This record gives sequence, structure tokens and C-alpha cells, in this order.
Amino acid sequence: MHRIVTLTLSPALDSATRIAHLLPDRKLRCSEPSYAPGGGGINVARAIRNLGGQALAVFPTGGPTGTHLTDLLVAEGVDCRPIPIQAWTRQCFNVEELAHTQQYRFVLPGASLSPSEQAAVLNVIATLQPFEYLVISGSLPEGLAGDFIPRLLAIAHDKGARSVLDTSGSALEQAVEAGGLFLIKPSLSELGHLVGEEITQPDQLARVTGNLIRAGKCETLMVSMGAQGALLATRDRVERIHAPNVKKISTVGAGDSLLGAMLLKLTQGTSASEAARYGVAAGSASIMSSGTTLCAKDDTEQLFAWMQQNHAPLPV
Repeated sequence: MHRIVTLTLSPALDSATRIAHLLPDRKLRCSEPSYAPGGGGINVARAIRNLGGQALAVFPTGGPTGTHLTDLLVAEGVDCRPIPIQAWTRQCFNVEELAHTQQYRFVLPGASLSPSEQAAVLNVIATLQPFEYLVISGSLPEGLAGDFIPRLLAIAHDKGARSVLDTSGSALEQAVEAGGLFLIKPSLSELGHLVGEEITQPDQLARVTGNLIRAGKCETLMVSMGAQGALLATRDRVERIHAPNVKKISTVGAGDSLLGAMLLKLTQGTSASEAARYGVAAGSASIMSSGTTLCAKDDTEQLFAWMQQNHAPLPV
């Protein structure tokens, strides 16, 4: 039985290459490309696998790009449940410019899902063996039914699973409006958009997160704050978690690594505070890795050990 199931509604075949200079109006000679699975929930499952756990990655897939994506996941040892669709799975591009050590990420729109394909996704989740966490992560495709997310959350609730959401825009708003979520992981700006106010002060952040929890919208918030780390908010505590200072190589999948690591620790019975610190360690470890390799276990464990030794609650 898988204790964690991830759902990626807009998966991607990620390709990465390097170039000396990025210039307009010229043919630009690139390095040999590399390919990796992409999409929020898929990366959460990959991060969990990197850290020694296992999750089931569920995602719609179509065309040769979808086949390539699935083959890559199988090669990495990630358990997956692809759902066939007519449209081709999107391909996204990451270009590293060597001259200025800059990374450019070109993100194409996800494949649309027909009404019958949307129903197939819901049916797959409904018929899975029991699981503890349903992670809905990543962008959503255009044309998704307005009641899709509420129906998905209802299915998870009926199965006794806790719903975890890492998305933005209308999907986040719909899910929070429905309430009953276990965890949401917005960025600071996404949280501000959700509540309709720009969040600039620590006491304002504590108030906003507390209001959402007391209203029954979610049990836990993990607010990602980039290089500043994250803020963990539960009914019992609000805690700032400082991110270790590491050399930045690639930010691809850092948030997914954070979320995957945190959930893995929660399934092992640790406290929310310890799980959140492990998540921040994994997010930092991912930044140290090149391309789309996400967090390495050794790096994560070393950073986590350092954080545990130097742990002191920071002011919110």
C-alpha cells in the first residue's frame, strides 16, 4: 500500500541544455539535451524516492512525450499510474546560460483534459487502495471543470485520506473555500493573493495563517519564503524555519522536494515542526543539485543534522 499518492494534472517532459550566450536573432548551438520527468506531484514523488521512500505518482499522459515521461519515471524506480489521454504531454525547456550563470525556464501549457478524461482521473483516485495523503501539486490544465477540485477533495475525504495542496490561482481558492484540507503550501505572494492583501509584516503573516486554520480551511500551512526559509503554522504553533545558506545551482523542484520530504517524515510519525525542518533541508539540498535531479539524500541528511544542532525558534 502506498501511504502517499500524488496527482499531477499538468505533467511535463522536462528537457535541459546549456548555451554559452543567449542572444536574439541567431542560431544558438546548445549542448546535448538531458530529459527528466516534470510536474509538481511527479517531482514530489521523485523527491520521496530520492529520500528512500515511495509514493504513487498518478498523472494523465499522451503521445510520444508522455511515453518518454513514463519510461523515465519507471527507470528512476518511481511507482506510477499513467492515465491515457488524447493530447500529447507537454515538453518544457530549461536553458542554462554559461556566460552569466543564469537559468531560463520555458514552461508550455499543460495538455487539456476532455470531460471523459477528467472523469477517468477521478475514477482512478476513487478506486485506489487506501492511502493516507493525496498530494495535488502543480499547475492545472485549461478547461478543467469548475467542480473538479471539490469533487477530488470529496473522494479523498471519503477514502479517509488527508488532502495536501500545492497550487495557485483559482484552484487554490476553490480548495480553500471547500475547506477541510490538511496542508497547503503557498508562497508568500500566493497567500497574499488568496486572502486579498499584500503581506509585508510578520504579525500580519501570523494573523492570516491563524485565521485560515481557525476557520477550518486547513490544519497546516507551510508558507515558502525562498531564501528566507519557510513558515510553519498549525493550530498550536507558528514557527519560522531558516533555510541553510547553500550554493545555488538550480531552483527546479526545490518546493516539490520540500513538500515530499515533509510528508515522508510525517508518515514516519515525526512532529510537524521536525518534518518541516526536514522539508526545508531537502529544498536546500535540491538547490545544490544540477538540472532536475532534485534533493540528494546525503545532502538532505547533512543539512538536516546541521539544522537540528542549530535549531532555535526564530521570531515570526
